Amino acid sequence: MHDADLAAGAGAVVLPEALARKYPSAPREWGWQWVFPATRTYTDPTTGEVRRRHLHETAIQRAVRQAAVAAGITKPASPHTLRHSFATHVLEDGYDIRTIQELLGHREVSTTMITHVLNRGACGVRSPLDR
Repeated sequence: MHDADLAAGAGAVVLPEALARKYPSAPREWGWQWVFPATRTYTDPTTGEVRRRHLHETAIQRAVRQAAVAAGITKPASPHTLRHSFATHVLEDGYDIRTIQELLGHREVSTTMITHVLNRGACGVRSPLDR
């Protein structure tokens, strides 16, 4: 999609002004593109450039729900479910709660601690020596 956008004279993302000045070719480089780009483009009213935004969050939520149904998962599933699953797995792998807080972007460690693994007691987290 990005290659096709570049070939059509588009493919640039919006960067903060200072970055765009410092790295003038960055807006068209692969590393700056959206991981989940929108299916449609738009014309930037200030520059007249054809651009592509990110996929709307509801499209991601719908795709996760559809994947869960296709996999035969009967419980509700969302991207937030995947976030909790990630936190649970890294906690089970022995990561400390402060590292998980940083990975999830929580301001308060109390927010990170709201997970069922913490209620398992000392056996809820394996020691690296147990591997």
